[in-house]
Amino acid sequence: MTTMPSDGTLSTGHGTGERGLAALVGRLIDDSRSVVSAEVTLYKAKASERVAAYKSAIVFFVAAGVLALAALIALLVGLIGALATLVGPLGATGIVVAVVLVIAGILAAIGRSKLAAPELPR
Repeated sequence: MTTMPSDGTLSTGHGTGERGLAALVGRLIDDSRSVVSAEVTLYKAKASERVAAYKSAIVFFVAAGVLALAALIALLVGLIGALATLVGPLGATGIVVAVVLVIAGILAAIGRSKLAAPELPR
């Protein structure tokens, strides 16, 4: 029996089936490696794109944080200036610093309680 494979070569069908099958399996393995390599390259590209987007976002968040801190400092200086007319500059500074430290202590205590390991039910 004579058959015509898709590659155009003529095969008699005697003893060539195993070689043809081995070649197909070899091509399948090579193609699989190529697909996996292409997928890895694609995921690397996607990851680097996300990292670039996150870097940009981080820059804007840092800038916003710096400006918010500057605004908070200006507010505190303004409070000291406003209180200075009532209790003097040293008293106003002491009052503002004490209040800010109390608020900072409360926030730190809340943060610490959030870090504590949660109790697991028994």
